[in-house]
Amino acid sequence: MYSVCVLRRALKDIAELPKEYMRLVSQHIDELANNPRPADAKKLRGRDSYRLRVGAYRVLYEINDKTQVVTVYRVKHRREAYR
Repeated sequence: MYSVCVLRRALKDIAELPKEYMRLVSQHIDELANNPRPADAKKLRGRDSYRLRVGAYRVLYEINDKTQVVTVYRVKHRREAYR
């Protein structure tokens, strides 16, 4: 089982989400502890990061398999997520 670390910047992003998405995103982040590479997660090209799609929002995170830590570093709307 992995531990999930949510960076301060991602917590701020989550706090700015609409309430319905805030709950959905939190549930998806919690599920990353059990399965850090769910079927709907995609590896980003040119990076060691993954993205998880939650409606119109994207959860961007990295996985460290040696220490079994998932680090969530951004949660953004899809039009802003990859800038």
